[in-house]
Amino acid sequence: MYDEKIELLIDGKWRQAGDGKVRDLVNPATEEVLGTVPLCNDADLAEATEAAARGFAVWKKMTAVQRYAIMMKAAALIDERKDRIGRLLTMENGKPLAEAVPEVQFGAEVTRWYAEEGKRAYGRIVPARMPGVRQMVFKEPVGPVVAFAAWNFPSGNVVRKIAGALGAGCSIVVKPAEETPGTAVAIARCFQDAGLPDGVLNVVFGDPDHVSSTLLKSPVFKKVTLTGSTEIGKLLQKRSADTLKRATMELGGHAPVIVHADADLDLAINTLEAFKFRNAGQVCTSPTRFFIHESIFSAFVEGFVAKAKTIVVGNGLEAGVQMGPMIAERRLGVMEAFVEDAVSKGATVALGGKRMTNQGYFFQPTVLTDVPDDARILTEEPFGPIAPLMPFSSFDEVIERANALPYGLASFCFTRSGSLAARTEEALDAGLVGVNHMAVSTPETPFGGVNESGFGSESGMEGLEAFQRTKFVTEFAL
Repeated sequence: MYDEKIELLIDGKWRQAGDGKVRDLVNPATEEVLGTVPLCNDADLAEATEAAARGFAVWKKMTAVQRYAIMMKAAALIDERKDRIGRLLTMENGKPLAEAVPEVQFGAEVTRWYAEEGKRAYGRIVPARMPGVRQMVFKEPVGPVVAFAAWNFPSGNVVRKIAGALGAGCSIVVKPAEETPGTAVAIARCFQDAGLPDGVLNVVFGDPDHVSSTLLKSPVFKKVTLTGSTEIGKLLQKRSADTLKRATMELGGHAPVIVHADADLDLAINTLEAFKFRNAGQVCTSPTRFFIHESIFSAFVEGFVAKAKTIVVGNGLEAGVQMGPMIAERRLGVMEAFVEDAVSKGATVALGGKRMTNQGYFFQPTVLTDVPDDARILTEEPFGPIAPLMPFSSFDEVIERANALPYGLASFCFTRSGSLAARTEEALDAGLVGVNHMAVSTPETPFGGVNESGFGSESGMEGLEAFQRTKFVTEFAL
């Protein structure tokens, strides 16, 4: 049973939209309507903006230790409620409970990290050139923040923005995805129940184009942060230009993975199969272009296909399910188009390639081989359960192919050689590089891309700095 009431949070009060407009919330595994999502009007957005301004004035004046205490209470509540929130997440997103509950747990860990890191927003003393002068560098919260979060990680995407802003001393208006609102609402209730002052955290929903254009016009907000597509990132950047808002853009990716000739084949197959089909491939760091050394290509294909055949696809609430549905029916057509395009250009479907069942938005785990470089699946971010496998022969060749796209978020390689790993790490044009494993996202390490995958980092000390500004004070003692 879906038991979360989806409401707006504005100035510490939970309520529906001013004019009563709503949209249906649909379970992608069953197509059941779970509830309704309130859609903000201009008056609601104006109230949220004013609330964020007032909330910032209160939150900024509190000490880092006071903010820490509230955030740690919120983290404890997220921990306490993680099973319930994880179930909500599965029902609205589709991913299995085995992925959903740890994602909520990750949210608690991120909140703790930023709570702690907020106590370490150190400035510095710079030795002066003149006697009697003191030179001090301070770190201050940048101001009210407006945030937009994608649906693929309903907890992780939202909490990183909330906790980062709060840890730095900022207030925030966050617009989670309308496809997955309940997770964000449940997490926001944890922060409110922990004693967060009114207006510090505001949650809104609505037409994405209208909400972003309205909020980004306001000079109240000093920073925008987005997890979304490259296309949307460019649009929000333009909308922020008139008020010169700072920006953190975590955008699309098309992650190459290089399996060198000396790789541990079993490790590579097992690791890549698990991460490729996690959340049905709807992950910005998912491996999406597989470059396998020609000497082990056949063995890799055989092992990878055999492993992928064992994946249990179904409703994420059911025991044993390893892969859930796509987020919406429209994504099934996109997957079919990728497969049809690749096959028309000479690719072979080694596994899957079709939608499943008459109910729910399920697509088969799919493996393609003999994929030409001009296939759409190799140039457009797929965001789905399709793995294109290609052989390579030399280091220079594979690096050129891996770096051929404008994206630069995550990349991976498998090798037993430390020197080959170092060469590959240095050569890959990406913000994140994983060697022999895929764990490129933790609360304490920076997460972000380069090129058209965006800029700025979430998590780690870099994530806190993204919500801060620098003030220099020079003082002559009289």
